[in-house]
Amino acid sequence: CFRLGNLNFARFFTYCTERHLSLCPQLHQQQQFLPITYLNSQLETMMNVPGAVLLAPSSSGKQYDMMYYLKGAAAGGICCSITHAALTPVDVVKTRVQLDPVKYNSGLIGGFRTVIAEEGAMALTTGLGATAAGYFVQGWFKFGGVEFFKIKSVESMGEEKAWENKTAIYLGSAAVAETIADLFLCPLEAVRIRSVSDPEFCDGLADGFGKMLKQEGVGGFYAGLAPILAKQVPYTMAKFAVQGAAADSIYSSMGKTPADLSGGMNVSVSLASGVIAGVAAAIISHPADTLLSKVNKAGAGGDGPMITRLSNIAKEVGFVNLCTVGLLPRCVMIGTLTAGQFGIFDTVMNTLGASKFHFHNPNAH
Repeated sequence: CFRLGNLNFARFFTYCTERHLSLCPQLHQQQQFLPITYLNSQLETMMNVPGAVLLAPSSSGKQYDMMYYLKGAAAGGICCSITHAALTPVDVVKTRVQLDPVKYNSGLIGGFRTVIAEEGAMALTTGLGATAAGYFVQGWFKFGGVEFFKIKSVESMGEEKAWENKTAIYLGSAAVAETIADLFLCPLEAVRIRSVSDPEFCDGLADGFGKMLKQEGVGGFYAGLAPILAKQVPYTMAKFAVQGAAADSIYSSMGKTPADLSGGMNVSVSLASGVIAGVAAAIISHPADTLLSKVNKAGAGGDGPMITRLSNIAKEVGFVNLCTVGLLPRCVMIGTLTAGQFGIFDTVMNTLGASKFHFHNPNAH
């Protein structure tokens, strides 16, 4: 509506200008106004630019420039928001299992039945708004950041050295990008976990933010920053490194490179390698995920500094339970989610006309 309103205003302005010129021909003779046809064309062009920015080719002529990173960030935000939002019911059950394993002790399916029986099917969508918004922001910085740091590393090191050190580049790029992303994700994740652990806490994302701010101050939003970093950074490092290695192995087994295959086949490779990466990342990050779920529950770990609270929770739960409670539903969730993310990311990048970066072995024949 805003765009249409601007366009109508532009046409009205043009009409008024034409009318004024017809009444004051001397101004037109003095050329104090631009030709009306030119004014019209420029206004129409300006009104049509915003919606096509991401579809536009690079203005610099480079394959990997700021427009490429913008497209990568947008694709990352879309893929993370869609996949995490779609798996909200699984995440609700997983969080309940982690928070109250005594009550939810009958596995993933049993957890679904318990939640639905006691609270209704809509309870499975608890935290949907915070999930969709939070993971769009996180995906924007995570996928966009990984592409940026990965490509800049290759440009700095050269293709041959980068090929030899691609795992280290994946790990470093993912660690830095995820750390930045988590600073934006943490407040939304705090509201989501609080609403899942206490369904009566809030009526939506905005209400949850307001109540947390009033009750706990700004610090309440970042109470889980240490465990979220401990969970998300290793998770993302494993996710991108394992997915990259798995994808390379799949391409190698076919005797092909990404350039040799169609867009659909490359998406299929991303899906398959994403499942492998997701399961590996879920196992690595699960203890920290359990701590994060518990520390955002009101009163968990007692009073005192965050490290003391986390230590108290770890002692209460026990190391084995930290590593195993809720692991199966998390593997199902993260394996599906990660495959979906890489598949959607590649699809969106193709739609936006961006050729996804792949490491290249300069000595391959």
